[in-house]
Amino acid sequence: MTPRPPVATSPTTGFDVLITDTDRAVTVKSGQRLEVILHARPGMSDWGRVNVDDYTVLRAVPTGITAARGVTIAGYEAARPGTATIRATATPLCSPGQACPAIAMLFEVSVTVT
Repeated sequence: MTPRPPVATSPTTGFDVLITDTDRAVTVKSGQRLEVILHARPGMSDWGRVNVDDYTVLRAVPTGITAARGVTIAGYEAARPGTATIRATATPLCSPGQACPAIAMLFEVSVTVT
């Protein structure tokens, strides 16, 4: 079993707010930078397809961070007041040739920019 990377408790230098797997809603000020760090769950793929439903509210920014195995990292800047939702998905890890359940996990956090 691969050891799980340590869970971040504060944002990386250059970011103001840390969003993790347990967050569901956050409020930030315009101009603040958000770092999203998601850890893969046992038996599931890494989180992928990290996206925002309103890129006029949250603009994607490079993090410059190399993620450990099983960790997905994304960066955003609060561009203007409004609300946007960050989403990511993960699917089951299945062996080739085996039946695989048609399920997916959804991570979703609502970000309000003031």
